[in-house]
Amino acid sequence: MKLGPLSFKFILNGYFPKTKWNSSASIMELELPGVNFSSNLPESIGCLTSLVYLSLGYCNLSGPIPKSLWDLTHVEYLNLGNNHLEGSIPLFTSGLQNLKTLSLSGNSLNGAIPSWIFSLPSLTYLGLGSNSFSGQLEDFQSNLLVDISLEGNKLQGYLPKSIRNLVNLEMLHFSSNNFSGKINVSFFSNLKKLEELNLSHNSISLINCKNKIKVNLWNLDLSNNKIQGSIPDWAWSNWLLSLTVLNLSHNKLSVLNLSYNMLTSFDQNSRPHLYSIPSSVCNLTSLRVLYLARNNLKGAIPQCLGNMSDQLEFLDMQHNSFSGDLQTTFGLRSGLKSFNLHGNKLEGKIPRSLANCKQLEVLDLGNNHLNDTFPMWLGILPKLRVLSLRSNKLHGPIRASRSMKLFPKLRMLDLSCNAFTAEILTSLFHNLKAMKRIYQTAKGPNDDYYEDSVTVVTKGQELEVVRILSLYTTMDLSINKFEGQIRSMIGDLIALRVLNLSHNGLQGHIPTSLGKLSVVESFDLSFNQLSGDIPETLASLTSLAVLNLSRNNLQGCIPGGPQFATFQNNSYEGNDGLRGFPLSKDCGSSWRPESDSTTGVLDQENNSMLLSELSWKVVLMGYGSGLFIGSSIAYFLLSSRNSNWLSRIADDLEYIIIVRRRKKQLGQRRYRRRNNDV
Repeated sequence: MKLGPLSFKFILNGYFPKTKWNSSASIMELELPGVNFSSNLPESIGCLTSLVYLSLGYCNLSGPIPKSLWDLTHVEYLNLGNNHLEGSIPLFTSGLQNLKTLSLSGNSLNGAIPSWIFSLPSLTYLGLGSNSFSGQLEDFQSNLLVDISLEGNKLQGYLPKSIRNLVNLEMLHFSSNNFSGKINVSFFSNLKKLEELNLSHNSISLINCKNKIKVNLWNLDLSNNKIQGSIPDWAWSNWLLSLTVLNLSHNKLSVLNLSYNMLTSFDQNSRPHLYSIPSSVCNLTSLRVLYLARNNLKGAIPQCLGNMSDQLEFLDMQHNSFSGDLQTTFGLRSGLKSFNLHGNKLEGKIPRSLANCKQLEVLDLGNNHLNDTFPMWLGILPKLRVLSLRSNKLHGPIRASRSMKLFPKLRMLDLSCNAFTAEILTSLFHNLKAMKRIYQTAKGPNDDYYEDSVTVVTKGQELEVVRILSLYTTMDLSINKFEGQIRSMIGDLIALRVLNLSHNGLQGHIPTSLGKLSVVESFDLSFNQLSGDIPETLASLTSLAVLNLSRNNLQGCIPGGPQFATFQNNSYEGNDGLRGFPLSKDCGSSWRPESDSTTGVLDQENNSMLLSELSWKVVLMGYGSGLFIGSSIAYFLLSSRNSNWLSRIADDLEYIIIVRRRKKQLGQRRYRRRNNDV
């Protein structure tokens, strides 16, 4: 009986047979994994004309590849990788037309890659990496290719345009060659299955395109190239939907925006790294903007980020889960302008090396677990405009030297939700020169490629307010343990648009000097132990849109005037000694708006119409005096994520608009008659 072709594995130890292979054996599969032959591959292997599977990887083979091997006609799998084979691949061959997998990586092969390899009709895997192949690549002919590995050679020129047509491609590894030229981002738009793309250690640059491109990459390595400038936001929002590994080190990037993703980092065993930001990011020595906000990044912040600060200007990693002590050290030549770590889990002390950042304009360390005293040494920074340390574990008194000119440019100060104690010293207010001057134009750290912005979510709508950090002057010292009197010198800070001293232990009278805050729009002294009258000077604050004096020991008549007529009962509740409009206790001759049934019906109709038309964008972007107050409060609300306060403020703003419309409809005649009655 005649037997058919045999399929079995040879297992040999220590030597390769020197006798001629008997083709009549019809061997279809030959696998010799890891056998140490220390010899050449004999020419006689070409006699195995029935071979379908040949695997001789890691066999310590040397010398050239036998010419007879290239003429085998049935081979589908050929692996000679990780040996010491040398020489070149023949330019022509009649065999290997059924080949699906070709792996010759990890040898010393050289010369050009012949065109017949790119024309193999059934090829799905091509592995020629870690050799010395040179020259340019020809076009790929097989659309079945799934994995191409040509890394670690001496290949040069442009990437073949035919790569665009490899619709089944999942992995493309071209790293450590001499490829050059500019690649349009749309070059990879048809590769919907592409998962790994490694073009590192070449001389490639990217050209942005206008169309949005969505790919399913999880591993992208473009390090050590000539990529310059910035990569547009749309590219990251579409390319990074599934990305878990990213390397852009050793380029000339000036902007890197990876915000609003789900970035995290794991090692090869799927265990989180100690640093979820790889230290290789510190190799981006030309980077000016690093934006990693709102991701799932955890662990400690790499200390080496301080080494980037010579060129780095904007570092934003807010709303992640970074933890541990903030041990980043910034050098004396730091060019950092904006540093935002808001909304993490950082502990320990505020790094003293921040005093080296002479260009720093925005510092936001709010909503962390920092445990320290007030960093008065930050006052020496000549350009610092925004300082937010809210919601930490900061404690103790705030000591300031009047002789030192501290915080000369500070315009936004937020120390709320800490444990600061003792009196608020006049020496602190004495130094805030920028708060004593009303600016008409905005000057801040924003540049053409970066804008400080905040997002407010309230009543089901999300609004983004841009460039507020350098436009508005605010002070929030609420929810601390401050004691003593409110110093009259605070009235010198005439640029303030938001002043919040609520939830402390402040005592004594409200200074009449606060009437000099001519542009203040939100004024909150609630939940203190203040006593005495409400100063009449406050009635002159025509920009005041929100007033909260509740939960104190105030008494006497509420000042009269059009502006105070807009405030409701909740502005004064908890002060049993107060009288006058809008409270039920009459103040005698106090001015109050006329009320009759006709006006009530009219007011109800106007209120209903206005509330249906009013959008939150109008409230925040400005109606009358609402522009500054809306945007300024937005910043603090985002930090505290407290929508209740904004809802109450918005209600007050709506009421202001209603009152103004009411006055217009009633006409000047009733308004004059009301004043005559008074």
